[in-house]
Amino acid sequence: MIAVDTNILVHAHRKESPWHKKAAATIIRLAESPAPWAIPWPCVHEFFSITTHPRIYVPPTPPKIVINDLQTWFDSPSLRLLGEPVRYWEVLRQIVHTSAVAGPMVHDARIAAICRAHGVTTLFSADRDFSRFGIDIINPLTSE
Repeated sequence: MIAVDTNILVHAHRKESPWHKKAAATIIRLAESPAPWAIPWPCVHEFFSITTHPRIYVPPTPPKIVINDLQTWFDSPSLRLLGEPVRYWEVLRQIVHTSAVAGPMVHDARIAAICRAHGVTTLFSADRDFSRFGIDIINPLTSE
């Protein structure tokens, strides 16, 4: 299963992004496919936080529009929203231990642990830091 990181969601949402078209096409392709795809809940929260933040975007996206976009993605019958499962701590502990994670990297480790615990093998992300967590990273913004 493929999961989608926050940065791809943000680029798909913000039309002024130079990667908007590729990111939006990626989300549409996933949403229209019968194959399961996923968004971890922490990425949903981070997406909402980033797109509505007035110091990141001027103007920020109004919350109502962000909610509408999220609902459109959530309506995809093949989407799985991923949270912390029962064995989450076991996976996170192993990731933190083997990757020597600390500080802000704990957030990425959390996303990786959720993905791995749910059997996600590939994460669509523009963030190369995830490769240290044993998940294949594909950047759909630069790949053909």
